[in-house]
Amino acid sequence: MFHDPSARQLKRSGKSGLSRDRQYLLMMLPVLIVLILNDYLPMFGIVVAFQDIRYGNGLIQGILHGKWVGLKNFEFFTATPDAFLITRNTVLYNGAFIVLDLVFSVGLAYLIHELGNRRLSNMFHTIILMPHFLSFVVVSYIVYAFLHVELGFVNRLLQSFPGADPVRWYQEPAYWPFILSLVHVWKYVGYNSIVYLAALKSIDPQLYEAATIDGAGKWKQARHVTLPLLVPLMIVLTLLEVGKIFYSDFGLFYQVPLDSGPLFPVTNVLDTYVYRSLVNMGDISMAAAAGVYQAFVGFVLVLGANWLVRRYDKSYSLF
Repeated sequence: MFHDPSARQLKRSGKSGLSRDRQYLLMMLPVLIVLILNDYLPMFGIVVAFQDIRYGNGLIQGILHGKWVGLKNFEFFTATPDAFLITRNTVLYNGAFIVLDLVFSVGLAYLIHELGNRRLSNMFHTIILMPHFLSFVVVSYIVYAFLHVELGFVNRLLQSFPGADPVRWYQEPAYWPFILSLVHVWKYVGYNSIVYLAALKSIDPQLYEAATIDGAGKWKQARHVTLPLLVPLMIVLTLLEVGKIFYSDFGLFYQVPLDSGPLFPVTNVLDTYVYRSLVNMGDISMAAAAGVYQAFVGFVLVLGANWLVRRYDKSYSLF
């Protein structure tokens, strides 16, 4: 009987490899369990988006015996007159946030990296990182302290100028695209700059020394050395953010504007609309349909953006 020695050797090496990596596999086991329970097991709940759930016999029985309605739960996206408005707000805000996060995070990381004093740079980065750990309930009160009609800092400052009237910020939609963008940058730019700061610290100092010998100043070093080395990381992080372009930061759009009705034309996004619909109608199937819709569109956007990047340079793509 013929035996393949290469197959026998491969099998033996596989066993030894499994035995050799047993400790690492055991260390990875808790993370895998959490990943399966938290991310993969709930994926079976996608069936709720295509059912009409009834709670008469409990949630589990309602899911198991729910009436199949197909795409009926998705109709509310197109049936409502606000469908275009919430889709426009969601896409435009998240598109602006991607650009702002990229520009400010890279710029801030570069400025901190260029500080000669290590202790001073760590202090500055700690200060700008602190807003990330504040809940949006706290952030909403901070914004309210600035924008209160009578006691707010901004209106007090405006009243110091002759002829200036206080602005009713929570009834004027025109200002809120800028306010929400400013709050988003203030809260997240410190956290987003951590990755870029780590990438900057990994750049070989000899490259800057060579550029200095060639007569390049700080601006040319940033343009011809730092930025090209950060481009792959910038592209990967941007691709990941594109996948979340139909997801909105619920706290930013619900808590910060204080759920003010006059601001709905510029603050109502997909997540807040679904939340209000769920509170008013109590339809969990519709909320599940919204989640499926967001995930599907995000998946398509990631594939499309990755395809464009691959056409430009395959080494920069995710897959």
